[in-house]
Amino acid sequence: MSTLQDVVSELATGRLRIVDLTAPLSEQTPVLQLPEPFANTANFQMQTISAFDAAGPAWAWSNITLGEHTGTHLDAPIHWITGRDGKSVHQIEPARLIGPAVVIDLSAEAAANPDVLLEPEHLEAWEAQHGPLPHNCWVLLRTGWSERNTDAQRFLNADENGPHTPGPSVACARWMAEHPAISGFGVETVGIDAGAAGGFEPGFPMHHYLLGNDRYGLTSLINLDQLPASGAVLVVAPLPIVGGTGSPARVYALVESA
Repeated sequence: MSTLQDVVSELATGRLRIVDLTAPLSEQTPVLQLPEPFANTANFQMQTISAFDAAGPAWAWSNITLGEHTGTHLDAPIHWITGRDGKSVHQIEPARLIGPAVVIDLSAEAAANPDVLLEPEHLEAWEAQHGPLPHNCWVLLRTGWSERNTDAQRFLNADENGPHTPGPSVACARWMAEHPAISGFGVETVGIDAGAAGGFEPGFPMHHYLLGNDRYGLTSLINLDQLPASGAVLVVAPLPIVGGTGSPARVYALVESA
C-alpha cells in the first residue's frame, strides 16, 4: 500500500483525524486596530448578489469585502519592509505550507499574564523533550487566546498603554527566523507579534526577523489545545493572491488518534 493510500485509509477509519484550526470568518471577526495616523484594514463584509429571487431565481451568491490580513490568515514576506523584496502569497512554494507542527504551550502563563513572552528557552525545552525541531516545521504558540475571539474588546485587549497579548521576545523572534528547520510561526492572537512589540527594539520583531528571512506567519488560530506537542502535521491553504502581502487561509492539522 502506498503512503497516500495509507493516509486515506487512516482517515476513513478515524485513526487519523483532521483538526480545523481556522476561526469562522464573519462581520464579527476582530481585526487589528492601528492608532492614528496609520490606516486600517477593512472589516469583513458580505453583500448578497442574489438569493433564489428575481436577481437569481435558482442560485445564491455574494460579494465579500475584506483585508488580506483578516481572521485566520497568512503573512507573506512582502508584508513587512524587511521582506519587501521577498515572496508574495502566490509565490510561496506549497511544500513550505505543509509540515510538522511544533506546539509550545504557554496557556497557563498567558492566563496569569497577558504580556507573557515566548523565549528561546521554551523552544530549547521542547527540543530537550522531543528532539531537534523537524525540517520544515511550523512553531505554534498555544496561549488559550482563541477563547476570546468572539469578543473584539477581549481579543484585542487594549488599554491606554496599548494592546496586551502574548507573543515572542526579540531574542526568540531572531532565534526562530534564523533556525534552518522553521518555515513559519502561528498564534491564536490577532498578530504574530506580542501586543507590546511596537515598543521593542526592533519594533515588531517577529515581522522584522521572520518575514525578512523568508518565513511565514499565521494568526487567529483556534483549537491548538487539540494538538499534541509533537507529531501533528500542519496544512496551510491561503489564496494564491498575485502580489498579495497576506491571505485569509484555511488551516488544519492531521493528528493521530490516541
